[in-house]
Amino acid sequence: MARRYDPDRRQRIIDAAIRVVGAKGLAGLSHRSVAAEADVPLGSTTYHFATLDDLMVAALRQANEGFAAVVRDRDALTGPGADLAAGLAALLGEWLGGDRTGVELEYELYLAALRRPALRPVAAEWTDDLAALLAARTDPVTARALVAVLDGVCLQVLLTGTPYDEAYAREILARVAAAPGGPRPETPSP
Repeated sequence: MARRYDPDRRQRIIDAAIRVVGAKGLAGLSHRSVAAEADVPLGSTTYHFATLDDLMVAALRQANEGFAAVVRDRDALTGPGADLAAGLAALLGEWLGGDRTGVELEYELYLAALRRPALRPVAAEWTDDLAALLAARTDPVTARALVAVLDGVCLQVLLTGTPYDEAYAREILARVAAAPGGPRPETPSP
């Protein structure tokens, strides 16, 4: 039997894994459930992802890339003279104000790294990449503190079911950013 060429199959499997975790949580993720969701043979999932950890790494990496792209495209976060705290608070509001399923999925995969060592480097990439982007506006220690605050606010909103309070987030982000070593002042152009 001839093998059918399907260049998008790997991506369809990752997308299906994200949908499965979104609908059933990590407990519902299996090669079989993903194969059914992607409408591919079971062997295709194990061919592209030998273990569930491999599949979760790919799904987490894809989720991280989506958020990182949004952050990179924000002049409010990287543009000179922009209010960093307000930009971060607005971004968080946009992220939490949209489809919560995607945010919950990303955090479920992110927190799975506590028990699944294979996910830890990918989870660390997210914090490292975001901190590096923010370090262009502040020092590395403050950048990491801002990432920790963003994570904390997200978890509070997700776990308590309370609505996101952008003014509160802006205030605490501004306090962290104003700490010694906070946002770098503008240097005049020669």
